[in-house]
Amino acid sequence: MFQTFASDADPARHPPRLAALRKQMIAQGLDAFIVPRADAHQGEYVADCDARLRWLTGFTGSAGIAIVTHDAAAVLVDGRYRVQLREQVDTRHFTPVAFPDTRPADWLAKALPHGGKVGFDPWLHTHQEIAALDKRLRAQGITLAPVENPVDAIWTDRPPAPAGAVRLHDDSVAGATAAEKRESLAATLREAGQSALVITLADSLSWLLNIRGSDLPCNPVVLGFAILHQDASVQVFADPGKFDGTVRDALGPAVSVHPVAAFPAALTALTGTVRLDPASVPQAVADLLDEAGIETAFDADPIIMAKAVKTEAEIAGMRAAHLTDGAAMARFLRWLDATAPGDQTEIDVTGELERIRRKAGILDISFDTICGVGPHAALPHYRVTEASNAALASGQVLLVDSGGQYPNGTTDITRTMAVGEMPDEVARCFTRVLQGMIGISRLRFPRGLAGRDLDAVARAPLWVAGLDYDHGTGHGVGAALCVHEGPARISRASEVPLQPGMILSNEPGYYREGAFGIRIENLLAVTKADSPDGRDLLGFETLTFVPIDRRLIVVEMLSGEERQWLNDYHAQVMEKIGPLVDAATRDWLQAATALV
Repeated sequence: MFQTFASDADPARHPPRLAALRKQMIAQGLDAFIVPRADAHQGEYVADCDARLRWLTGFTGSAGIAIVTHDAAAVLVDGRYRVQLREQVDTRHFTPVAFPDTRPADWLAKALPHGGKVGFDPWLHTHQEIAALDKRLRAQGITLAPVENPVDAIWTDRPPAPAGAVRLHDDSVAGATAAEKRESLAATLREAGQSALVITLADSLSWLLNIRGSDLPCNPVVLGFAILHQDASVQVFADPGKFDGTVRDALGPAVSVHPVAAFPAALTALTGTVRLDPASVPQAVADLLDEAGIETAFDADPIIMAKAVKTEAEIAGMRAAHLTDGAAMARFLRWLDATAPGDQTEIDVTGELERIRRKAGILDISFDTICGVGPHAALPHYRVTEASNAALASGQVLLVDSGGQYPNGTTDITRTMAVGEMPDEVARCFTRVLQGMIGISRLRFPRGLAGRDLDAVARAPLWVAGLDYDHGTGHGVGAALCVHEGPARISRASEVPLQPGMILSNEPGYYREGAFGIRIENLLAVTKADSPDGRDLLGFETLTFVPIDRRLIVVEMLSGEERQWLNDYHAQVMEKIGPLVDAATRDWLQAATALV
């Protein structure tokens, strides 16, 4: 199995670790220390050796930050994780704090006296983050200090760094060679009068060089740093043992590989103006260049946007991957209908879905499957363990959010299914979520609008009933890369204009704590859209083709256009997926996609 279900939760071991950290803080002269859920590459996933927040607090979510003083310890998380946090941490020692209602600087300003000293590991915080934090705290007479990480000093059994093998990503799937990408980005540097770009994001490195890795679960990235020079040469700083002869030959002489330990010296040897992305570069990198007297230009990593706007080959690969995955999902849903509610548990369901996807050819899952029944479905980022494993029971909804990493694309799909007869209130909530998802899918909008301009469309059917959800409506998705990818998303916080070629999720939801949760998710590609009067409009192409549970739809709530969209969508599911599955699944699919 790619996914494991063992729970290593042991609340009793975290208070002693907290006490040890406080002793180390005293030894280092600190009044507070910040423990982020981040590594030096600022990715969503971190290796076990970088899971400092989990080790200290027990919290396993993918976003959060702890702040420890001599007499208090706060863990700040957003709405996706508040229930999970209360379940995982010892709240007698760690205080849950709602983010962004309270931000780290706000908490520190109240917790520390004038003259307090706050330590941080400069490799784990971005330049932008530290600049904003320093500005806010300096006004309160509180000092920020880069220090050797005190958590590392007390983490005596810290795991080793990952050393997963690097593999080549097919140029035909990428739509451009690594040499072409390097030259295009180097031209950007030359035009800006910049000598080099420092690359610290693992997915930027992997995309640029058409390589993929196995350092992290789910995300096929190569952990490492790189420097792209204006002559299109690249220095990579990663474990050289991860690059075999075939990979090195393919990279060519313009790409050299060096140990990570050589990265600081390479930075201080640079000349000219060096480009840094303030939103992702570690503060340590900015400090090294500043101390060496090297001129820096703070600007966005140009790889991020180049990666977000997919090539035609990448979009074709994503279409193909979603057809393969759609067939796997159809087989899974047929199995589920035939067996539930029986003796199945959340782990059984998760395992069966993975087994089916393995037969379909996944290289990995694209994230840990979120499979929750009843109250567990109300936890947007629930991860089943042997301790939490619940049986499927009639009268409950089952929410399954899952995806696969295929050689030609990355998938992410959520379906909420009825287990037995469902209460009318659940069906009405499901229908409102469906209306929001359809609203985004049908949307045409002027070029130049960002995700924040579209987000309300998905929420409107819920808002009229006084309901809402505490996460964004959609995130960017990588092509055979990270399932969560910037910079574009459908969210109130997103100001990045959408462009043709971007791929986004469309996943409104509704969650009633302790009762049920609903989410429906398809992936969409941004495309040019027709306009009767010649306006420059964009729209969406649906990539995901999997039936939506008709048993949960209150048809009378749908408008004629919404009903037509759903019937047309199900007709496409049957047309595209039917030929890819066995006869029994095809029969099930015919019934599942019948007209409403």
